[in-house]
Amino acid sequence: MKTLAGVVLLGLAVAAPVQAAVKDAQPNGFTLENSEWVPVAPQVAYAALVNDVGRWWPADHTWWGDASKLSISDKAGGCFCEINGAQQAWHMTVTFTDPGKLMRMTGGLGPLQGMGLHGALEWRFAEENGGTRITLWYRAGGYTPDDLGKFAPVVDKVQGLQLGGLAMFLRKGNEGAPR
Repeated sequence: MKTLAGVVLLGLAVAAPVQAAVKDAQPNGFTLENSEWVPVAPQVAYAALVNDVGRWWPADHTWWGDASKLSISDKAGGCFCEINGAQQAWHMTVTFTDPGKLMRMTGGLGPLQGMGLHGALEWRFAEENGGTRITLWYRAGGYTPDDLGKFAPVVDKVQGLQLGGLAMFLRKGNEGAPR
């Protein structure tokens, strides 16, 4: 477990998002919220979330080091998946979608999945100042002998990287985000 946390921390040496917060952290779970403003319409931001995930998601936060293997199926029951031939991961399940406004997924991301934890993750899109405020909200919990509250700052930073990748991609247009 300590090695896993160290690997996750090592991947955090990248810029943090504009607004980040650990909303609460308890031994049985935590709630996180990261937010970025981008100069595009909510529908454009939502479309990039779904259609371009392999272009903005940080490659070092995938199982096989290649973000182009990621996909999001934009429908209830859809898969946020990573397919690398016979190597496959179902990261989360899409449980709610309102294009341009909200996408909710459930499951455990990264090492949380292997720990048997579960969460609700929301990508929220709100029109703001001629652009869009994207908020990435995640609440995770479940049984583990470890204090989940201690994981909250690490997971918050990783989620900041993910949101930051989408925001950078949207700011740069078709050039995409650096990997």
